[in-house]
Amino acid sequence: MTRLFHTSGEALDQWYHWAKQEAIAVDIPTTEVDWLLREISSLDALSLRLGLFKERSQILLKYSLEELTQLWQLRVKQKVPLQYLVGVTPWRQFSLKVSPDVLIPRPETELMIDFALEAAQNSPNPHLMSGHWVDLGTGSGAIALGLADSFPHATIHAVDTSSKGLAIAQENALEQGLAERINFYRGSWWTPLERLKGQVSAIISNPPYIPTSLLSQLQPEVKEHEPLLALDGGTDGLDAIRYLIDTSPNYLVSGGIFLVEMMAGQGETVKQLLEASCHYRSIEILPDLAGIGRFALAYTHILHLQ
Repeated sequence: MTRLFHTSGEALDQWYHWAKQEAIAVDIPTTEVDWLLREISSLDALSLRLGLFKERSQILLKYSLEELTQLWQLRVKQKVPLQYLVGVTPWRQFSLKVSPDVLIPRPETELMIDFALEAAQNSPNPHLMSGHWVDLGTGSGAIALGLADSFPHATIHAVDTSSKGLAIAQENALEQGLAERINFYRGSWWTPLERLKGQVSAIISNPPYIPTSLLSQLQPEVKEHEPLLALDGGTDGLDAIRYLIDTSPNYLVSGGIFLVEMMAGQGETVKQLLEASCHYRSIEILPDLAGIGRFALAYTHILHLQ
């Protein structure tokens, strides 16, 4: 049973304003303070914004104010991502466990599930809504969970090289009630899925795509705390994407879906790589929430459908 700590509304209000000043001093969005308090208490956004909690004699917290102060100092001084400090992050309708063993799932990546649904519905292959759907480099399991939730008749396969990352993905699947829908494998990309050659409806991946030379320029929250393996895409950032473009046609069914995330500015090159492979058609570069080309979508050529 989780231990809870008691504090007064007045004491929490003092802490709240102190934490916001600390955030402002180092250019951290003050909204992170609100998110932190919502995660560790029963307070909602309106109560925090209007200060409605100040008059309460008792508020229950998952941490003491002393522990909360230590957490916030880690955020402010060492730039540890708040998601790692709290151990969870929101993603689509889920609350996912995260740790420094996995990349923190971004809001932009949520769009991949919507694009995957639309792609399956628009495909001339009527069987894509079912069959085998593959998430390569699953990390926290976010994409696999989104697929399992959105494609109830499909079998989901999730692969990652990290055993610690897979343990978190499996825990998330269990927590969300989707563990029986997802098969997890430890290995490199397609390696554990040799038996599925020619049978996969779709491959969805958020691979490493940052050029090695740019890693040092990333925000400290990313370069100092998130797993390098999930970030480093090689000299031009496209090592993993090239591999996926080259190998996926061996696994995809006729008219199967290829959908990957990439870095802003890589769209035209990725489109050219897909065109040069001669295995794909209907190639599109799709925008993220800011309207920036962030995803490459393509279908394998239609051969013959039963």
